[in-house]
Amino acid sequence: MRLRIGEIRLGIDHQAGELQKEAARRLNIPVSSIQALWITHRSVDARRKPHIEFVYTVEVMVPGARQKALRQPGVAAVDTSPDPELVRGNHSLAYPPVVVGAGPAGLFAALQLARWGYQPLLLERGRDVNQRARDVEAFWEEGRLDTASNVQFGEGGAGTFSDGKLTTRIKDTRIRQVLEWMVEAGAPPEIMWMHKPHVGTDRLRQVVVALRRQIIAHGGQVLFQAQVTGMELEDNQVAGVEVNGRIVLPARVVVLAIGHSARDTYGMLYRRGVWLEQKPFAIGLRVEHPQDLIDKAQYGAYAGHPRLGPADYHLTYHSATQARNAFTFCMCPGGYVVAGASEPAMVVTNGMSELARDSGVANSAVVAGVGPADFGDHHPLAGIELQRHWERQAYRLGGSSYRAPAQRVTDFISDQRGELPCLRAYPTYRPGVEPANLRDCLPKEVGETLQEALKAFDRRLKGFTDAGAVLTGVETRTSAPVRITRNAEGVAVETPGLYPAGEGAGYAGGIVSAAVDGLRAAERIIQRYGLPAQEITSGVWERLIEGGCVDGRNVRD
Repeated sequence: MRLRIGEIRLGIDHQAGELQKEAARRLNIPVSSIQALWITHRSVDARRKPHIEFVYTVEVMVPGARQKALRQPGVAAVDTSPDPELVRGNHSLAYPPVVVGAGPAGLFAALQLARWGYQPLLLERGRDVNQRARDVEAFWEEGRLDTASNVQFGEGGAGTFSDGKLTTRIKDTRIRQVLEWMVEAGAPPEIMWMHKPHVGTDRLRQVVVALRRQIIAHGGQVLFQAQVTGMELEDNQVAGVEVNGRIVLPARVVVLAIGHSARDTYGMLYRRGVWLEQKPFAIGLRVEHPQDLIDKAQYGAYAGHPRLGPADYHLTYHSATQARNAFTFCMCPGGYVVAGASEPAMVVTNGMSELARDSGVANSAVVAGVGPADFGDHHPLAGIELQRHWERQAYRLGGSSYRAPAQRVTDFISDQRGELPCLRAYPTYRPGVEPANLRDCLPKEVGETLQEALKAFDRRLKGFTDAGAVLTGVETRTSAPVRITRNAEGVAVETPGLYPAGEGAGYAGGIVSAAVDGLRAAERIIQRYGLPAQEITSGVWERLIEGGCVDGRNVRD
């Protein structure tokens, strides 16, 4: 019998074998009766400092276990029955599915379709991840923005230049499939059971290359520098996609996984009559502290313990005066604040860390919600214009050179420009920062909400508003400001054949939820359609290459 045991608590210095002993004690059986043990979840409980514990959920195989074991507190039988089988549909499909965007949603949709024999064509407007990393580094070092290859656009999507967090609030059996495929592609095995798993930007770049190779190995194709600039419709049904403004590929099924920053693609969809609607998002700043300050605030005397690693936090606040919520978002222990612009003359911040999280500096977005009432226009793309307005303002405040405006937290609270302290390790933003009053690159109501929130956060996490804490602006790309409306079958409203998926469609938030949404889109296609009747011909490949596309079959390193 396979049993699940929850709430096994052990001190952070527990020794090997203690977990199995505690599992046996909870079941009231000898340790020798446990044939196998798997950790399925581990979290840290630091609420009763200095007493800090690891809290485990495990699954054990106990041959011949009796029903009385199930009567023990926190013990349950594990359902080992297989998931419902995915059954291929019988609707005819003239051409292989086209997947637009090689972020998590697009990669996982394409991989699932490829495994099922659909020979998908994955189109990515940016470059492969290795060239993309060089382009991004040139921007950070020299301020040379490549609008086709940056933190937002390219293989792996925006999450590739992030902390690589794999936490999600959704409940879906596909989560395990996503994590398993990531481990197969080179992600650390512990992501399967860590409470707040992460991959880090350095390891994630290796993972996305491995996923691309798997797509190709299963019969799919991947093209870079292949931007979808138009969409062919016949009787409002998808008939093809235009690539790079020159070549139209026939397509009856398109997975639209464009990411939350494809502003020109949103505009194209609007002009083609695809149903779009406004969506709330959040806007704010990045805050940086010494990592050891956060460690001490969270772990007390155990700060720096090798089993704990760098600490994180998540803080929320509701402003009654502004009727607005504020919260920390995308917290990166031991990370960096990075330049995330994708359009000229705009400044955007984001957070990133490597797997080791060893920069010595903690950063997090501190943001407040905005919605249609703040957009000032009923146009579906009004939220994008709000983002652009404040990104342009941040660019001007930073000296119109992609340097970012920055300010001490204490000065932001006092609403005065002030001067930046001489800090050894941060601000970490490159190409650099300029002192400014960050209230000037935020909506007034958001600035006042964050002023209140920062004071409240300091009461919950001692030192949050210390004189050395620094803010950098502006953070606008927290989520998509647009939703591509879809029906219960996952198809775009009034546009048959179009399957919006992931963050850019407005139905996910983060790597895992986007990947799950991509899998879901692929499954819906598989359940409806049979295998494609035609392959992509060599003539089409030649025209794509002539059109400036890079054939993914030749991009393997």
